[in-house]
Amino acid sequence: MVKLIHTLADHGDDVNCCAFSSSLLATCSLDKTIRLYSLIDFTELPYSPLKFHTYAVHCCCFSPSGHILASCSTDGTTVLWSTQNGQTLAVMQQPGGSPVRVCRFSPDSTCLASGAADGTVVLWNTQSYKSYRCSSVKDGSLMACAFSPNGNLFVTGSSCGDLTVWDDKMRCLHSEKAHDLGITCCDFSSQPVSDGEQGLQCFRLASCGQDCQVKIWVVSFSHVLGFELKYKSILSGHCAPVLACAFSHDGQMLVSGSVDKSVIIYNTNTQNILHTLTQHTRYVTTCAFAPNTLLLATGSMDKTVNIWQFNQETHCQAKSMEDQLKQFTEDWSEEDVSMWLCAQGLKDLVGIFKTNNIDGKELLSLTKESLADDLKIDGYSYEKEAMENWISKKKRTSPMTNLVLPSVVLTPNRTLKMAINRWLETHQK
Repeated sequence: MVKLIHTLADHGDDVNCCAFSSSLLATCSLDKTIRLYSLIDFTELPYSPLKFHTYAVHCCCFSPSGHILASCSTDGTTVLWSTQNGQTLAVMQQPGGSPVRVCRFSPDSTCLASGAADGTVVLWNTQSYKSYRCSSVKDGSLMACAFSPNGNLFVTGSSCGDLTVWDDKMRCLHSEKAHDLGITCCDFSSQPVSDGEQGLQCFRLASCGQDCQVKIWVVSFSHVLGFELKYKSILSGHCAPVLACAFSHDGQMLVSGSVDKSVIIYNTNTQNILHTLTQHTRYVTTCAFAPNTLLLATGSMDKTVNIWQFNQETHCQAKSMEDQLKQFTEDWSEEDVSMWLCAQGLKDLVGIFKTNNIDGKELLSLTKESLADDLKIDGYSYEKEAMENWISKKKRTSPMTNLVLPSVVLTPNRTLKMAINRWLETHQK
């Protein structure tokens, strides 16, 4: 089952795009603003809305780390923002000043792609904020863009319906007509798939368009055999142009939003429809899955963003919860763990977990029996080597309080480590 848990209605015009990081939700609109919300309780951040663009904001996306937000607009600019304080980091002008329709970060965050109404696509260096490669499609406006998970390729979609594949040096590898009336969105699944060839890196690609169709492709690439794009299937269900599509972060679900006002969630393995959501009252323009929690955001021309939560039974139809935890949890940050606790209705435990610096790796090591004991530490931070030496001498008391430690499980103080790293970055330049 999918449950509507929150509706955001702060924008004054059509919602064009929404995007998740591990801790935030970003939305942008025809009203020229970008808004940021906490995933803990969906309250808007103090420095939101972000205002710079002078015309409609078409797209927004987070860097993989979540520290930077990009937005692009009819005003011909792509802007980078700090998600820590909402400050503008850079303003990048599209060549010729053409309206920018889409922007996407590469998986390693080193570059950002921006696509414009005049068909130009630019790769920007995210350190220098300078463009270092630029090209264009033959016809139409650029409406969609997606990087392959390994970063070797990226795909663009145009208003003329062409799907174009580029390598990381911006050489055009392939272009073909994918949707007769124009492409509106495309997205790669983060999970590799087997396509019968040994040594090939294969990924699913979804595209959607004005022809009312959602298409699934398999993209393969190897240095020996080169590149190949294979059309696989059409997902049925919509009766009007499809404006948005997105894979879940485990690759097991695909969501699409349409002019027919509906949102459809598919099982990507069976291609069956899991759910059809009809809450929006106007065209659904955008949809996005959260990276580490079972949340979905959908935005519409009705000026709202709906937040949906999947129960475990629904998600298990696509993938077991055990597999989900194994795949994601070990890489979770402390903030990701906090988001997960809130999604599971365990908000009261967030403070305890943060105090003890529990990240994904430590979370996996905890059991129901050891939870109470393992989280009762003495509250002090030590050098790891010194503490291990202390414990190796069979001392089970706190070096600071001399009280008996209920557990000798060591959990890293990542907050302190990050603070030290930030100090070093500031003082060693």
